[in-house]
Amino acid sequence: MMPGVHMMSITDLNRECLLHLFSFLDKDSRKCLSQTCHKLQDIFQEPSLWTLLNFSSPSDLTKKNYILGPALKSLSICWYSSRVKICNIEDWVKTALQKSMCSPHLRTVSDFLREVCKRCPNLRQLTLAGCAHIGDENLIQILKHCPDLQSLKLENCSGVTDRTLAMVPILSKRLHTLHVNFCRNITQKGLSQVRQGCPGIILQADRSADMIADRMPDDIISLQRSRKNILI
Repeated sequence: MMPGVHMMSITDLNRECLLHLFSFLDKDSRKCLSQTCHKLQDIFQEPSLWTLLNFSSPSDLTKKNYILGPALKSLSICWYSSRVKICNIEDWVKTALQKSMCSPHLRTVSDFLREVCKRCPNLRQLTLAGCAHIGDENLIQILKHCPDLQSLKLENCSGVTDRTLAMVPILSKRLHTLHVNFCRNITQKGLSQVRQGCPGIILQADRSADMIADRMPDDIISLQRSRKNILI
C-alpha cells in the first residue's frame, strides 16, 4: 500500500449504501455482520430493512437474527419436518415420548405471533404451514391487531377451527385470500360462513372439510355408545 493512501472499509460507506448492502443478505449474514461494530449493529436494527421474514422451523424463531417492527409486510413460518406428524396427534392420544418431543416448541410459534400482534400492525401476508400448536385465539388476535391483512394461508394447522373462520367477516375487512388446506378441524359449516360473510374472498380448503376432525375422549365414548345402541 502506498504511503498516505487510505484503504476503504465497509464502515466508510454511508447509511444508504449500507442499507442497500444489507438488503441482499439473509438473516444469518445480517446478524453476523452486525456483530462486527456498532455502526453495522445500528444498520441491522433499522426497521425499514425488515419487510419480509421467512422461517423454516420453530427453532428459527428463537435465533434473534431478525427484527420485528411496523415495516413487516409479509411473514411465513413453514415447517415440513417429520415431527409435524407428531405435533398433529391429538393431545389426549399422545404418548409421554411424543409429548416430550413437542414440549420444546409447544408455545414457540404462538408466543411469536403474540409479539407480531404487538409490533407489526401493517402485516399484509401471513403464511403458516405445519404449525399444529397454534390455535384460534392466536389467529383471532392477528386478525384484530393487523387490520391491513390481505392474505392468510394456513396448511396442516390442526389447532385451527371454525371459530377462526367465524371471525373473518367481522375482523378482516381487507382480507381477499384465505387458504385453510389440510386443516382437519375446519368444517363445511365454517367455510359456508366465510363465503356468506365475504362473498368476494378467494377461499381454498383442500381436503380440510373432508378430513376426520378431532374428537375429545367424551365425544368418542358417546359415539361408541350410540353405535352400540344402533347395533342392539
